[in-house]
Amino acid sequence: MPDYPAWQLEHSYSRLPNLFFNEVEPTAVTQPELLVFNHALATELGLPEEEAAVYTGNRLPPGARPIAQAYAGHQYAHFTALGDGRAILLGEQITPMGERFDIQLKGPGPTPFSRRGDGRAALGPMLREYLISEAMHALGIPTTRSLAVASTGEKVWRQDGGLPGAVLTRVASSHIRVGTFEWAAANRNVEALRALAEHTRRRHYPEVENHPVALYEAILERQATLIARWMLTGFVHGVMNTDNMALSGETIDYGPCAFMDAYHPETVFSSIDREGRYAYANQPPIAQWNLARLAEAMLPLFHENEKQAVEIANGLIPKFETRFKHHWLSGMRAKLGLFTDETDDIGLIEDLLNWMQQSAADFTNTFAELSTARFEDSEWHQRWQARIARQPQSRETCTELMRRSNPAFIPRNHKVEEALAAAQDGRMQPFHDLLAVVTQPWDHDKHLPDYSKPGTPAGYRTFCGT
Repeated sequence: MPDYPAWQLEHSYSRLPNLFFNEVEPTAVTQPELLVFNHALATELGLPEEEAAVYTGNRLPPGARPIAQAYAGHQYAHFTALGDGRAILLGEQITPMGERFDIQLKGPGPTPFSRRGDGRAALGPMLREYLISEAMHALGIPTTRSLAVASTGEKVWRQDGGLPGAVLTRVASSHIRVGTFEWAAANRNVEALRALAEHTRRRHYPEVENHPVALYEAILERQATLIARWMLTGFVHGVMNTDNMALSGETIDYGPCAFMDAYHPETVFSSIDREGRYAYANQPPIAQWNLARLAEAMLPLFHENEKQAVEIANGLIPKFETRFKHHWLSGMRAKLGLFTDETDDIGLIEDLLNWMQQSAADFTNTFAELSTARFEDSEWHQRWQARIARQPQSRETCTELMRRSNPAFIPRNHKVEEALAAAQDGRMQPFHDLLAVVTQPWDHDKHLPDYSKPGTPAGYRTFCGT
């Protein structure tokens, strides 16, 4: 076993057909400076801190073989060819525990898929991804991780003028997407599709039998679990295109994402989602829609007879709704301190959510207050207390379950914006202060009203700057 910390990069993805990637070198920047570094994650990966030059692409780590991945995607339901336009995969780090993780730079310069783009990224969106992805990890939601953000000393030019440039080092179980399968299908390359499916199975689902239907069902189950966890924390991804659905079951691409303050099923934050396609309540059906596109791409693998392949797909896709509802209901029971199942639980939950919507109640704080006995007395409260009393578990045990299931802190939108605005001015302390809070989300004993009070302004919008 090698001495750690050290780079131990492998390149299993590069052994797929050339259809799936292009070799490309990062473009050097003028003044690399490391702004944020995730020491705990680096230890898990077995990686050294390194100089900022490595985390901007100015200098490649030992064993790197940089590529840009090719994929397609349905963006707002419209199919298009895509690819890593401002991301470069350095390789797959083998950790001291023998695990495998992609190490990717976001914003290191143009690639063959950049079209007319500059391949660069602005500081604000890179810090947003670092902050939100690490908060999601602390909340127990599968996600890509952030290892570092380094400034470039250069401006990137967008519609709102020149912005400070930065590069994010992203860590992922892989970057295989629904859109990766769509790319192979669009090229009518069944052998490439088959190779991708087997690579995906070996990498993420080695316990699954070597059959495309079994692989698809495993992917569906993991997505159902993931989307349920989003819904249970009030998270709105904002841009659930098929190129933003990772087959590892991790949350990926934190563009116009945000967490709800006041509960409303139709909550939308993205400035470009004018029709509400990716609203909070639409996330489960959109996930199923995306999985239907995956099934379409995999049809030649399901069965050589197209009609039979379609019949197989039509039998698989509806399973998502059943699996999602199972995970969501289980999670909601935990949020209410319920260990047992009763048929009226769904009614109890829906009545609470209806009250929250009518009252514009804060999603996170409402559930957190249930576990701290600060919730107002009401007819619903009496029903809930009677439901808890029918369980064999003690009230203290139920309360502990709620404290483990209802975070005290999330990345409040107004605090995120404050931290990013300060960083633009060269002040990183607000970012670090917020990061420290949201990576300890279960600490109900801390009294930090500035970080727990809702403050999202009316009409708040986020922008897809990543």
